[in-house]
Amino acid sequence: MSPVAGRRYEMTDTRHEAGGTGGSSTRLTPGEIFAIIAFWAFLAVLTAAGRLVDPRVAAVAAMRAMRPDPSGANTLALVEYALWAALTLPIFWMTRRYGGDRPTLKRVLVFLVIGVVLAVSVDALLQVISRQVMTRPMLPPPTAPGLPFPGATFPRRLPPAQPVRGLFSRFSFLYDFIVYVVVLGAGLARNYFVRYQARLEETRRLEAEATELRAEAAELHAQVTDARLNALRTQLNPHFLFNTLNAVSTLVDEDPPGARRMIARLSDLLRHTLGEGDDQEIPLARELEMLRRYLDIMEVRFQDKLEVSIETDASLDDALVPNLVLQPLVENAFRHGLALMQTVGRVAVRVVRDDGDLVLTVRDNGRGPAKEVHEGVGLTNTRARLTQLYGARQRLALTAAEGGGALVEVRLPYHTTPQRRSARNA
Repeated sequence: MSPVAGRRYEMTDTRHEAGGTGGSSTRLTPGEIFAIIAFWAFLAVLTAAGRLVDPRVAAVAAMRAMRPDPSGANTLALVEYALWAALTLPIFWMTRRYGGDRPTLKRVLVFLVIGVVLAVSVDALLQVISRQVMTRPMLPPPTAPGLPFPGATFPRRLPPAQPVRGLFSRFSFLYDFIVYVVVLGAGLARNYFVRYQARLEETRRLEAEATELRAEAAELHAQVTDARLNALRTQLNPHFLFNTLNAVSTLVDEDPPGARRMIARLSDLLRHTLGEGDDQEIPLARELEMLRRYLDIMEVRFQDKLEVSIETDASLDDALVPNLVLQPLVENAFRHGLALMQTVGRVAVRVVRDDGDLVLTVRDNGRGPAKEVHEGVGLTNTRARLTQLYGARQRLALTAAEGGGALVEVRLPYHTTPQRRSARNA
């Protein structure tokens, strides 16, 4: 499996785990469990302290429990808060397991029914516990007439236990139901917050992976582009080399000194070309230097039947152009425009700056392009290289020149520093 495919599978699996209900990302941590217990313990201590400081609070609590003894209210408060601390954990589990992402009417009704049942059960249990906790022990009353014997005790009369249906008639369970709603709301809020944090983290991770994938794709595109350019250059250099060697073979018998000069020029040109390395762009001054060496070879080949002119401005020497972009255009002029001419052939190379573009033109006085132009290896490779380097920001056009001959115009963005791949293809 490729690294990209493996990463996509991992992304999908993680997204499924985070999005599903009951995922590990929403489980209570030991720290959260400790915080829940500490919260209820703090409320219990705070309530007990308040009842000790202010007896009226204990009396109110005793009246709420409908018990005559306010001294057991503190114990009952500790029991009540301990009970809710124990119930908070399953309530939080319920919100984590069945809370979902969005509240629905059915889910809300189920939670409310569970809350009513739980509140009635807690209230009934607290009523039973309060009868045991808030009842005073038997104390020997003072001797009084009518006692069966000295030291006898009066049994304390306890109010009758309230049946469960009495809980509904008095609505005494509403306090516990409100506590349940608060705990339920806290659980839902925690559940939504944890899910939001998980999704936010997942989004950041996916964005980071997408950025990494884009960088990998850009790097792969750059490698493919370099491979294509290298392949085009391997097609270009042999094409020029074979034509030059063919011209040398022609001059060996006709002009041996000229053949030797051509071989010397070819040696210099090849040495200079091989020394350029893998640079796809070079300064215009170096490109023109290589072109002049090529033209020296052509002048030996054509003897006195060739006139060459190069027109440019010194301010454009640092402008970057594709390596060996002019040589195939000039060679195309020799091969298709001047090869069969009996008169003097003229080739004019001109480089100018037009606003943000650099315009390179090669003009000859040959027979001109045919109506149906069939581009050879030189023009085809040059067009492909320009497309790979500059995308839609380049243009190569072959037209008939005024007064006869052909005109090849190359337009590319003017720049003096290497451009990034994304900027080239923009």
